[in-house]
Order: sequence, then structure tokens, then C-alpha cells
Amino acid sequence: MATVRELRRKPIGSLTVEDMRLLIRQNVGLTYVLPVAVEALQVDPLAEGDMYEGDLLAAVLTRSAEVWSEYPELRRDIRLVVSRLADVPPALAREVEAFLAL
Repeated sequence: MATVRELRRKPIGSLTVEDMRLLIRQNVGLTYVLPVAVEALQVDPLAEGDMYEGDLLAAVLTRSAEVWSEYPELRRDIRLVVSRLADVPPALAREVEAFLAL
């Protein structure tokens, strides 16, 4: 929680992939962080924080249906990102399927 508290004070433009992954997983600042994360994923769909290739995408994909109902334009953008993935890494397959089923 201390890390999240520190990240809340960091300027949005200076957040790293790992910073965004942590904040998104905790549902902190989604109004501000999700759009920046989606932009990063449009450039590199498998952007990697400290965990594994595609961990930012996994964090984004696993937000609740309620979150996606609040941000339909971001949901559309992420659907496009996922549709462009030539090969979905096995670690992401379940998250991609669940997201597309929303």
C-alpha cells in the first residue's frame, strides 16, 4: 500500500509500465491511469512491467465489467489491441477470453 500511496503522487506522464500495472490492479486512479495504459498498449500490446510479458495488458483486461461500462471507448480500444495480437501468450489466454466475453 505504501507503494501505491507514493505512485498516487507521481505525475501521470512519468508512470512506468510497472507503475500503471500496480495502480490498475488496485483500481486506483483508473480515470487517469487507464487511458495512459491503453495508449501504451496500442504501441506495445505486450508491454512488460516487473512480472511477465503482457502483464500490463493482463491488469487492464481483468478489470470488472462495471469498469468497462464506465469506459466504453477504452473497452473498444482494448478489443482492437487484443484483436491485433498474432499470438496470444498462454499466460494471457484466459484473460483475453474473459474480456472478449464481456
